Amino acid sequence: MHISSVYNTDRKDRSREYPLFLSKEEVKNVRRFHKTFRGYERTPLSRLNNLAKEIGVKEIFVKDESFRFNLNAFKVLGGSLAIGKLLCKKLGININETTFEYLKSDGVREKIGQMTFVTATDGNHGRGVAWAAKELNQKAIVYLPKGSAIRRVEAIRELGAEAIVTDLNYDDAVRLVMKVAQENGYEIIQDTAWNGYEEIPKWVMQGYTTMADEAIEQLNEIGIERPTHVFLQAGVGSMAGAVLGYYANVFKDNLPITTILEPDNAACIFKSAIIGDGKPYGVSGDLETIMVGLACGEPNPIGWNILRDFSDMYISSSDHAAARGMRILANPIGNDEKIVSGESGAIGIGILSLIMQDENYKEIKEKLGLNENSTVLVFSTEGDTDPVNYRKVLWDGKYELSL
Repeated sequence: MHISSVYNTDRKDRSREYPLFLSKEEVKNVRRFHKTFRGYERTPLSRLNNLAKEIGVKEIFVKDESFRFNLNAFKVLGGSLAIGKLLCKKLGININETTFEYLKSDGVREKIGQMTFVTATDGNHGRGVAWAAKELNQKAIVYLPKGSAIRRVEAIRELGAEAIVTDLNYDDAVRLVMKVAQENGYEIIQDTAWNGYEEIPKWVMQGYTTMADEAIEQLNEIGIERPTHVFLQAGVGSMAGAVLGYYANVFKDNLPITTILEPDNAACIFKSAIIGDGKPYGVSGDLETIMVGLACGEPNPIGWNILRDFSDMYISSSDHAAARGMRILANPIGNDEKIVSGESGAIGIGILSLIMQDENYKEIKEKLGLNENSTVLVFSTEGDTDPVNYRKVLWDGKYELSL
């Protein structure tokens, strides 16, 4: 078992610019659009009082995204908004003045004709794009990296999309998507950015803020103004950057202490922080990890800039921490709610529990100021999207961890 950390010592010394595309007004409009979806509901925010007492913090809240539109993950929030904004751009209308139901209409389909959306994914993002394309009577092609779980591939195909498993890692699959799109005139809906491709990734990031806004609204409803600590997992850094960028706009100088989490074999944000010159850096190789949703070797530069300027600590960990988090959430203490959290979703609880309970990480605990007065918010970004591996972790003790 392994946890490495680097504290962002110069965060308060940087000249920081608040990301305006994640402002409160922008997020208000994003949330309004998502509310026009048939079946939209806030996902649960579970309050784990007994777990908090067990590990020594005041409160633990888990935003459970396994309930999002029956898709078992949060990613649809980003892909659906990006596709919605792209359609509105082609129609010459403002997304703030329309609805998802209108974009699904036959009249819109007649105006814009047949479109094909293409993306690379480790599973959840592709499923979200496939869902949005099906709802809008359009086509989707999804490329997946080698070793993708059969169930994740099937879930994409069940939504009518073409799913192609490559022999590439995630980042090379993204490059393949760029080539395929250029050759065929497809529209790329990707959750990372590169030179010349920044507008749609920003839209995707905006979509993720619905989850972050719901969480704060739910906390406010029970009398909690803000969490003291937030743990955010990062692949390319789009989700983490979106949530943190929005919270930076909301809380300004009273921003919660925020920690960014990654698997050891795909820790591109951690590497960028270690080098420390303010630029994003990638990692190479197969990127093999149980946390397949985080198996990304190259940071989204838009997300990285936010994580660089506003986060407090970066942590890279072995897969055992994620497995520990899955087991903790699936085996609640007392009357705490059971949460079915997948490998990428459970890393926040796994890391938090280790920091609080393992003396080897006492220094991390002290640097983050985690104690009996801390209110911690984590995001379980997926459920059991790979049910076979989920059972292997819970039933068979895969990635066993002994303190």
